[in-house]
Amino acid sequence: MERVVYQQMAELDERHWWYRARRRIIADLIRREVRPGPDARILELGCGTGHNLSMLAGFGHVDGLELDDEAREMSAQRLGREIMSSPLPELNGVADRHYDLVGAFDVIEHIEDDVAALASIATKLKPGGKFIMTVPAHQWMWTAHDVVNHHKRRYSKRSLRQLFDGSPLQIDRLGYFNSLLFPLAVAERTASKLRRKDSGDVTLPPKPLNAVLEKVFEAERYAVGRLPLPPGLSLFAVASAR
Repeated sequence: MERVVYQQMAELDERHWWYRARRRIIADLIRREVRPGPDARILELGCGTGHNLSMLAGFGHVDGLELDDEAREMSAQRLGREIMSSPLPELNGVADRHYDLVGAFDVIEHIEDDVAALASIATKLKPGGKFIMTVPAHQWMWTAHDVVNHHKRRYSKRSLRQLFDGSPLQIDRLGYFNSLLFPLAVAERTASKLRRKDSGDVTLPPKPLNAVLEKVFEAERYAVGRLPLPPGLSLFAVASAR
């Protein structure tokens, strides 16, 4: 990712509605679909500035992996210990058959060979271990945001399912989320393109609007994984090691 993306992440990951609501949605999904034991070993791939690590630590012992030096240092400060650095799909130095849960939250879309990435992740899971991931949805929604984040692709529900069909992982649950705000996002991105002001910058909305967007997005936590939501900005998948 571009340096500006990590800088924005560091500035906004505790305040921006998207980060805050998504953490709660992921936590609920883990609680319902993964149900890790009290001594679970958890690995977050591409942990960025470490904004998910505290949430994940509520489910067990957490390790993190991040390639960017500055983001890795911030993650280490938040976690209180060293963060690993090894690219996907190699994951050199990451122990095999070691983790009960591996998470990759908006990470796999950055990897050129996503098939090899999932195959490698499967080797790090204990038998019956779980993998949970989120990715951006709909290739037709490609914008400058995808460019500055160095995305290789956005996914459809079908393409994400096909990715797992060719992997050593078995899908338990797959679906859309961030659906309630999807029409607003489509309208905003269409207007930006028409104005030729498509930008990859992420900014913090005014406080009242930020609070409303957070509540609307977070409301989906009760449905994600339980009910099939209509198309949204993102997709999630929960899968098991065979």
